[in-house]
Amino acid sequence: MEFNYAYKQSTAVNESGGNTQMSFSPDTKRPPTYFVGELRQNVAFREAISALHDVVVSDMQFKPKDKTAYKEWRAKQDEIDWQLVAAMRQDVAAKIKPLQEELNQLSKRSYERFAPYYKARDKFRRYVWQKQLDFYFVFDPVITVHPDEVFFECFSVDESSYGRLSASYEVFKNINEFACGTTNVDYSAALYDEFQKIRSYKSTQLQVDPSGFEVKTTNEEAYKEVKIDLPDSWVRGFLQVSSAMSLPATQFDLHPMDIHNICFVLRRHKETTGPRSMRYHLNPGEPVRVVFEPWNIEVVCARSPYTGTQPQTIRVWGRRRLNILERLIPVAKKFTVHLLGTGMPSFYVADLGDMSFTLGLSGWTANDWAQSGNFDLMASRADVDEWTQKLIFDALRENWLESPDRLAQRLNLSRTAVLGALSAYTQAGRAIYDLNKQVYRVRELSREPLPIQRLRFANAREESATRFLSQNAVRVTSVSDNGALILQGSVNDKDKTLNLSLTIDRDERIIDAECTCNWHQQNKLYKGPCEHILALRMQHARQCR
Repeated sequence: MEFNYAYKQSTAVNESGGNTQMSFSPDTKRPPTYFVGELRQNVAFREAISALHDVVVSDMQFKPKDKTAYKEWRAKQDEIDWQLVAAMRQDVAAKIKPLQEELNQLSKRSYERFAPYYKARDKFRRYVWQKQLDFYFVFDPVITVHPDEVFFECFSVDESSYGRLSASYEVFKNINEFACGTTNVDYSAALYDEFQKIRSYKSTQLQVDPSGFEVKTTNEEAYKEVKIDLPDSWVRGFLQVSSAMSLPATQFDLHPMDIHNICFVLRRHKETTGPRSMRYHLNPGEPVRVVFEPWNIEVVCARSPYTGTQPQTIRVWGRRRLNILERLIPVAKKFTVHLLGTGMPSFYVADLGDMSFTLGLSGWTANDWAQSGNFDLMASRADVDEWTQKLIFDALRENWLESPDRLAQRLNLSRTAVLGALSAYTQAGRAIYDLNKQVYRVRELSREPLPIQRLRFANAREESATRFLSQNAVRVTSVSDNGALILQGSVNDKDKTLNLSLTIDRDERIIDAECTCNWHQQNKLYKGPCEHILALRMQHARQCR
């Protein structure tokens, strides 16, 4: 999927005495979006933006060791051993010595002659390494300006970790001007190095350059054209994260020292066998307990009692990605944890006062957001007509952010209809759910509409579910409502009759499901619902029309 960006210039950093000005160059082909402000909370912002960088360069996928260098070394060692054996003979040693001295002289002269080449080669390697760092930032130059905050979004290299840094306007002072919207910016590895120079005694100005929109578009030579062929998985990952954040989750707070203890255990121990999970033991009124497998090391979070009503144990994998939060520990007031369930995604929201940092982790590292997690299939799927959807989105655009309840009250619509419409726009990349403030926000991921058929609605399981409906192979046998809608039924799949049940909450979200098919028995809801569960839900919706 190709995206075309046009930058007036590259992102620049200007220093003069005790002042530093960081100017991001925005995409001039998008609607004018800009922001100019001076940092008030320098150190906290530096640590938060650095943690965002840690998300971008994070790659926890397993990589087999390259043994090429070892084999070359082993071959040389074998040659040296043969030389030592030959040197044991006195008559041969006398011949080898002058030859070896001559060889050393030749090697020295050869190195002197090739010295400019070696120097140029090392310089080129450093250049390539620097460009490789810039490659990490290519997929993640997304900045959004809203009436109440500015937020940055990014993905990790392995596409299993999502980071979002939001900074309210209290973080800045002397805000000159801003225009709301989402834009892509020219962001490089060198800029990260400049972020490390932010100090409390130096004034730092953050600027999404508004001057990029003042030049006439006829002067195309003044712009820096960038064409990026983004993988579908990167775009699809953004859509899946937004859908997962809107799902119901188990929520509790952790003290910053509890996160420190978790990271301390992960730094001090390295597993060689499975299981490689963390077990959260949650008992009402008691401190949260975290058990690390396979060592069964327990961390008791004495400062963090669980305030829920039901005892439960939730296991999560891909735990080493939590080390990304280390830089935030000194500046965080608390960490709010959102767990969707065992083996499901988890979100850690760091309260940084006037800033917040959201780290979203897929079920495990190999189960990245794009390829395996179809959490949009579990989100609100209320049937809302296009006119009502547009009405709701236009109302959201008026204020740029709003809670579903407030939006439903203002438009005199049902909460279910509002959530269904917002879910559709979330899956289209035009809105995002803010887990910290519990509101929906307008966030246009791209300038042109995304190819939804290519990214979202071409899901194979949805196609199979539709086929079951056309074949009249779905039967709803029981419907009950005790605060949540519980459906039971059967699906005829080839020569088998599958029995299944489904629980849907008041917001039309799947919160529990069971099916006797092999796919569900292996994956449960870790990768979204199976086609039979989707078919049962669609059949019930058809009967209710």
